[in-house]
Amino acid sequence: MLTEVASAPTGHRWRWLGLVALLVAEAMNLLDATIVQVAGPVIHADLGGAVSGIQWFSAAYTLAFAVLLITGGRLGDIFGRRRVFQLGVTGFLLASLACALAPSAETLIGVRAVQGAAAAVIIPQTFGLIRAMFTGTETAKALGSIGPVMGLAAVCGPVLGGVLTHADLFGSSWRAVFLVNVPLAAAVLAIAPKLTEDRAPQRPGLDPTGTALAMLGAALIVYPLIESDPTHRPSWNWIAIATGLAVLVGFALQQRHRARSGRRPLVEPSLFTQRMFPAALITSTLFFAAMNGLMLAVVLHAEIGLGADTRTAGLTLLPWSIGLAASSWIAGAHLVPRFGPRILYAGLAVLLAGTVAAIAAYPGTHPVPLLGALAVAGLGVGLFTTPFFTIALAAVGPQETGSAAGLLNAVQQLGATLGVAILGSVYLNGARTGAVHAVQHAFWVGAVLLVATAGSAAFMTVPTRALTRRL
Repeated sequence: MLTEVASAPTGHRWRWLGLVALLVAEAMNLLDATIVQVAGPVIHADLGGAVSGIQWFSAAYTLAFAVLLITGGRLGDIFGRRRVFQLGVTGFLLASLACALAPSAETLIGVRAVQGAAAAVIIPQTFGLIRAMFTGTETAKALGSIGPVMGLAAVCGPVLGGVLTHADLFGSSWRAVFLVNVPLAAAVLAIAPKLTEDRAPQRPGLDPTGTALAMLGAALIVYPLIESDPTHRPSWNWIAIATGLAVLVGFALQQRHRARSGRRPLVEPSLFTQRMFPAALITSTLFFAAMNGLMLAVVLHAEIGLGADTRTAGLTLLPWSIGLAASSWIAGAHLVPRFGPRILYAGLAVLLAGTVAAIAAYPGTHPVPLLGALAVAGLGVGLFTTPFFTIALAAVGPQETGSAAGLLNAVQQLGATLGVAILGSVYLNGARTGAVHAVQHAFWVGAVLLVATAGSAAFMTVPTRALTRRL
């Protein structure tokens, strides 16, 4: 990797200040992926439009983020990671302002897609910039700080969304969830010129055809999942989904042809020569679809079914967030080094138990059983996610790591989009006849996704000793 150290200060203080800027950018993007879930019903009530807009406020962001993530990484390789990082943060700031000023639901959805695209430009640069700024043991410490910050952002997102919207600061209502990005992005941009510039020694080419195929295929699948009643899908839904799957098959063939012709594809074909990594991609898609879909169902039922305000809806997810944070720390510090991959299955079992317990608790009028069930579910999420990414990358070669990490992040976001589309549609369409039945139905769908996750995870097991060496 070629690093241009002359263009920025390399002193100890500036390196760690630069790390803070990179971590704030990471957290800012994760916050924006979750903070809108709580504000969604309030946004819809204010801007109007189709009820499916509640799902699109989140899905437009995560879908653009997912399909452009790998291309965003390539831009940093070609033009310099600091430069691309600055452009991405600038775009994110401007898109956040545009979201806050959006006059209609359609405008907001469009600008959310732009915001997701800017996030896809930002995130891939952070790892390369950290490696360019630090050496030796400092590199491990710097990279190790990403996990706790991301966990904190995941915990704060839904709660912060509810608190900001409910506070209605200066009459801003839901617009505050986007305005909060402005000072954060401005602070990052103030520090960014001090980052060390870094780019790949050999500039890879872009793959606009592959990017377009991935975007089209994903959009053709997600759109009908959001726009139609899952129990009465018209024929055009199935045609669109089948076409989307065919386009993704075409994307895979195009990637293989590009590799055989000596040009670098978006996705390294060698990642699919063994079953473990494809199984990890399926597992990630299913798991994050279940997790994000369940979180959305909780918020929708609190606000639409029970008539709660946004602060109460956000706080309903607090036990989930606390359970996730606690189990992530315990699993990383104690359980995974001792028990290895078995913790992943334990996490799925605990999450499934919490999901079923929530189904049983929803008809009740007392909140304690539901909050307890959500806390159990959060414990399961933390137990699963802590070892998952290490296991998923255990059999990946050094030359494949960048492509593998980018693809894992992309399918994580795609899974989140699918979860919002599927479980959100199940709830919103079912709520017309009964809100409690609708949220229970959504949770049963989530439970089925978790069972499928366990099935796909069975194909990505790695020996405990090998996993421990990578931690």
